[in-house]
Amino acid sequence: MDDRVAPVTLIEAAYRQHGHIVLRRARRLLGNEQEAREILQDVFASLLGEPGQLDGKGPMVSWLYGATTHACLNRIRDRKNRLRLLDTHVAPMQEESVAPRAEAALLTRELLAQLPGDLAQVAVHYFSDEMTHEEIARVMGCSRRHVGNQLERLKATISEQTREGSSSP
Repeated sequence: MDDRVAPVTLIEAAYRQHGHIVLRRARRLLGNEQEAREILQDVFASLLGEPGQLDGKGPMVSWLYGATTHACLNRIRDRKNRLRLLDTHVAPMQEESVAPRAEAALLTRELLAQLPGDLAQVAVHYFSDEMTHEEIARVMGCSRRHVGNQLERLKATISEQTREGSSSP
């Protein structure tokens, strides 16, 4: 019997049981159904390619939250780079008004793209998932104090960026 059969069966069961969690999180972070479905595929495909990622890493749901958040943040950063290149090389054809909620979501994604990975992850867990310090610490595998320090650092970073944004012409 092939040694890969057991992990594949476990991953298939995890997909059926927890796939909706990954998809919901990706939808919320990316704001795009198609990209969210791609992240869902990417997260579980990475498990099929390297099932050892889960060894000793705690509950699968925690790993899935972390892997999904990481994949989404990378996608947001990639999108930001693509948009920058488009803005540089393609003149805007028309101006459209953006609904306030959509504009806020865009600003949030832009901020997440500028934050270091650990700060972005804490921000998502705290503000989007509305997790407590203890829950974030458990998912990220760190202390509650570290989470508190990260949130303080996040607030300082946001304040600094707000000041810089308001002082530019």
